[in-house]
Amino acid sequence: MAQQRIQKVLSDQGVCSRRAAEALIAEGRVKVNGRPAALGDKMDPDVDKLAVDGKNIAVRRKRKYIYLMLNKPRGYITTAHDGHGRKTVMELVADVGRRVYPVGRLDKDSEGLLLFTDDGAFANLMTHPGNGIAKLYRVTVHPRATEEQLARMAAGVVLDDGVRTAPVVIRVVAEESAAAGKPGRSVLEMTLHEGRNRQIRRMCAAVGLEVARLRRSAEGPVKLGMLAPGQWRELKKSEVAALRGAAGGAPHAAQRQGAAR
Repeated sequence: MAQQRIQKVLSDQGVCSRRAAEALIAEGRVKVNGRPAALGDKMDPDVDKLAVDGKNIAVRRKRKYIYLMLNKPRGYITTAHDGHGRKTVMELVADVGRRVYPVGRLDKDSEGLLLFTDDGAFANLMTHPGNGIAKLYRVTVHPRATEEQLARMAAGVVLDDGVRTAPVVIRVVAEESAAAGKPGRSVLEMTLHEGRNRQIRRMCAAVGLEVARLRRSAEGPVKLGMLAPGQWRELKKSEVAALRGAAGGAPHAAQRQGAAR
């Protein structure tokens, strides 16, 4: 096998994401043939010996990857480890039987569809900013949204960090006017093609709306459906292929070894 960057090997073997692998390398926790690796180093997976924190990593060439969707409940953070004792989404996929990691993220107070995999190439394809896979959210806001507020968000708003969001497709699902001391509300469906940190909450705040509930119901062609909160299921092969197609992805790397990526 040709030489590959060490972070790619770690990602392809399901150890962690490429970004996390780069952090491990920078911290001096990765060794190749007994020597500390540096960012940018390459290795031959067929010959070289790879270790993380002193533990040897068995490199498997023909790996059967797994792809899951989880219906994330509120109250869980999207991270592999948390030093503050908070609940993480990894607790909900502990019975998968192998190490997987989340593709993208949902914040603690958000819920809905969250993908998991041990396929680093797939994860990178899904999260690459240039691919812009559509994500559908159902958002409940207080008070009732005005036409002006909806139009501003649809056209793109300037966030608190000075960045302007891309246009968003918004559909009003339900509305309630203020009554008996209640502020009123709107239930919206919002389709985004970018994924900035807490973007929907920040967009709503920018126009004077407060998010009471936020649920991701679809990512590309894959829908959450009737999957119960806290439960997961494997994606069908057709769903994985459809996600790759939505991201403009070619067939899996295993089918195109030697191609530059």
